[in-house]
Amino acid sequence: MFSQFAFPIFEQSINDYHKFDDVNQPIENPYPKEKIEHLLYAKNWVDTVQWHYEDIIRDPNIDPVEALILKRKIDASNQVRTDMVEYIDSYFLQKYASVNVKPAAKINSESPAWAFDRLSILALKIYHMNEEATREEASADHRAKCQEKLNVLLEQKKDLTTAIDDLLTDIEAGDKYMKVYKQMKMYNDDELNPVLYQNKK
Repeated sequence: MFSQFAFPIFEQSINDYHKFDDVNQPIENPYPKEKIEHLLYAKNWVDTVQWHYEDIIRDPNIDPVEALILKRKIDASNQVRTDMVEYIDSYFLQKYASVNVKPAAKINSESPAWAFDRLSILALKIYHMNEEATREEASADHRAKCQEKLNVLLEQKKDLTTAIDDLLTDIEAGDKYMKVYKQMKMYNDDELNPVLYQNKK
């Protein structure tokens, strides 16, 4: 099943990042560029770096100038994440291009790649909640509460991977079909964001 194939790649990316735990470290993707593994690893790497951006920017003592610089990095990261989701959907569109879609086929509420986006974030939640559940200097009460949350996340992983694989099976069988909408984010576009296009005058 594809979700069982993808999740360890997400975990590998997360573990590789935490060898140095530095948002400025360059990615060293171990997979060939023409492979879907390369794209999955890169997608999670962006998610992982952004996770830590979000931690840093919440520092109450952060310098305002540094916070603004970091906010710009988060904005750019969000755009890259969206682009990568669309690349992954392109992979699935090509993979299932020859499927004979049944007349009664239905569309899903989200594309496969957006489901994998959620799975990538879930991998990060599991990693960091496990850190808290096993953090030696934390109180026993803290660790116990985090273990309870971790158990829920692991249950969510089971449900999400099942749902993703069911969706892909349905698409492959022609019972569901893919229809991908480009995100068309407006806030990064100087033709669509009023603040940006008014400043161009």
